[in-house]
Amino acid sequence: MSAIALLFLVLGLGLIGWLTARVRATRFRAGSTARFSSLPSHHGWYVALWTVIPPLVFLVIWSMTAPALVTDAVLATPAAMQLPAPGFDRASILSEARSLAEGRSFGAFHGLAQTLAPAYAAAQSRYDWIASALALLLAFAGGAFAFTRVRPGFGARTQIERVVMLLLLGASLIAILTTVGIVASLLYESARFFSVVPIADFLFGTHWSPQVIDARDPGASLGAVPLFWGTFFIGAVIAMIVAIPFGLMSAIYLTQYAAPTTRKWMKPILEMLAGVPTVVYGYFAALTVAPAVRDVAVSIGISWASSESALAAGLVMGIMIIPFVSSMADDSIAAVPSSMRDGSLAMGATQSETIRRVLLPAALPGVVGGVLLAVSRAIGETMIVVMAASGVATLTLNPFASTTTVTKQIVDLLTGEAEFDSPKTLAAFALGLTLFVVTLLLNIVALRVVKRYREAYE
Repeated sequence: MSAIALLFLVLGLGLIGWLTARVRATRFRAGSTARFSSLPSHHGWYVALWTVIPPLVFLVIWSMTAPALVTDAVLATPAAMQLPAPGFDRASILSEARSLAEGRSFGAFHGLAQTLAPAYAAAQSRYDWIASALALLLAFAGGAFAFTRVRPGFGARTQIERVVMLLLLGASLIAILTTVGIVASLLYESARFFSVVPIADFLFGTHWSPQVIDARDPGASLGAVPLFWGTFFIGAVIAMIVAIPFGLMSAIYLTQYAAPTTRKWMKPILEMLAGVPTVVYGYFAALTVAPAVRDVAVSIGISWASSESALAAGLVMGIMIIPFVSSMADDSIAAVPSSMRDGSLAMGATQSETIRRVLLPAALPGVVGGVLLAVSRAIGETMIVVMAASGVATLTLNPFASTTTVTKQIVDLLTGEAEFDSPKTLAAFALGLTLFVVTLLLNIVALRVVKRYREAYE
């Protein structure tokens, strides 16, 4: 039986269990004046969950163990005696035989795979029927057990709430476990990299050339300071020079000067920038902004200006994060008590003086938090720098020169043809770990600043 058919069959049994339990609960409630702890629907869901969850859990576990069982069954056949010793060739033959048996391919490079394909198909079919029988048995057993507990004094509602609580707990743990897995993988691969390249050479070296690595001293070519500088220069300097003034001024206009109708239309339009895919920003940077920046540089006498300059990538990145700065500044200014604004105006200050000397200083913690969040977003940006920035690692203060970033180099290192165990590829994980730590610290500082601000004015 196919997996889809089995899934629908189990769900159908769950629906039947829900209906029958609900009918039974409705009958013993009919004509009774007693107060019950559970509704008929609670009893129905209790039986349905006992009917559906056990077979689904079994099928998930079975899907992880069945391939090994099928392979062992195939290896026990006489045809498998011709297989070579365990290694790459043996695994390749078995993989081709499995693909043929499942209908995912119609030819094989190894002739022995054609011979083993029928054995794979037979073993797979046998174990599929075993899994189907066990799943249906669990569904019937779970449903029957739950149905026998449907009685007037049974607290089905409490049992359902416990199941829902466990599901919510599991959903909340997914993000935590995902973060733990990401950090663990980064730490493991970075430890392998630092076992080959000294951490001091990586963090403080000024020469980055992963294409040419000396096997005797790989750290000499993997100094990441130019990457850190390029990331900071593009994401935290140029982008912020664009994002902070425009984002802050737009927030001031929308909260203090704009009419309600204007604010109603302008704020959603401004925040639409945050929903534009970054690949669109990348195309805009590569095809429009970068040539325009180079033409301007040439017109003012900088003939050597690059079409993959830091300025082009930084400008578009700044446009992208304007909504982050504007939204946080807008909320911070709006959260300032109106009594402070009214008091300043009552003392004779103009509106601009009130904004400069009262509202902005009071909202400064929230604005700073928004800026830090925007910086962390800019530092981790990938598509814009991949499409608009250069791959040349340089230490320069010239915005018209070529430079690169950490995210750009991670993409280049992981899309090359180097071996996975080579220092060149493992350097991507060390860069990723460094970027993760930096953005994490920025987010922690920003959230602490925003939290302190909210405690002061809410």
